[in-house]
Amino acid sequence: MTLVAAITWQAIADGLGLGAIYALMAVGIGLVFGVLRLVNFAYGQLVMAGAFALAVAGERGWPQWAGILLCFGVVLTLSFLMERLVFRPLRAHSPAVMLVATFAVAFLLQSIALLWFGPLGKIATSLAELNQPVRIGDVDVRKITVVAIVTAVACLAALLLLLGRTSLGLHMRAAAMDFGTARLIGVDANRVIGAAVLVSGLLAGVVAVMLTVQTPLVTPDFALRDTIVVLAGVVLGGMNRLLTATLGGFAIGFVSGVLGYALPTDQSQYLPSFLFVAVILVLLVRPGGLFARGRDAAVQRV
Repeated sequence: MTLVAAITWQAIADGLGLGAIYALMAVGIGLVFGVLRLVNFAYGQLVMAGAFALAVAGERGWPQWAGILLCFGVVLTLSFLMERLVFRPLRAHSPAVMLVATFAVAFLLQSIALLWFGPLGKIATSLAELNQPVRIGDVDVRKITVVAIVTAVACLAALLLLLGRTSLGLHMRAAAMDFGTARLIGVDANRVIGAAVLVSGLLAGVVAVMLTVQTPLVTPDFALRDTIVVLAGVVLGGMNRLLTATLGGFAIGFVSGVLGYALPTDQSQYLPSFLFVAVILVLLVRPGGLFARGRDAAVQRV
């Protein structure tokens, strides 16, 4: 059976679900990059912390809503502390310093999880029923796939309203275009950056819930591979604009989901290699990003 023949409606449904989750991750990473010009490599560890919160709540017999609230509480608290203790003090330093700082935060959170929960991690089962399939035509679609698509659309619509209809959103867009000029005209840098980091953390909480349903085993390296793939997708789409970054995240998630279903079991370990080779080939042709146009696609060459 050829790869094309193996791509069925079932594979497309799985790809849409994973693409929706990766799109939300791309938005969270793109927001911080847009304001701070910083790639937050600790984003995956925020998702991991939220997943552990869900697992602990389920282990203690808490109701589902309480576990979800704990997940968001943990992720938002860590996001707030990261912005206050790391991003704000180092904001005046070079981007390289801040980049190294996010690596340090990522490994710190991963080490804390390793010491606290051990290398085997925990299993989150409180939302397991969302993994059950529902019949749509001739396709068995998992409930989490439908929830992921609807949630992604709702979150992206709410974010568009925030950026387009509120003064805070206008300030965030101005800061993303030219932070120095935005500060000169009265934009509160601390407020804008804090809001961007917290919104990014809120999206990380949503992603934590959905990824935990799909992968109930939560370990200290939970969501690490997903974050690396999404970062590749953000670069693929174009990092300079939130829309193109989101499209890149969705595209690489959709392709990953489709190929993950279509590839034979003994070849599935080659999936990351296929994805990154494809990213390299696309960037060789479109260095500014697959969805960038005009000025956004221009790249300075030496």
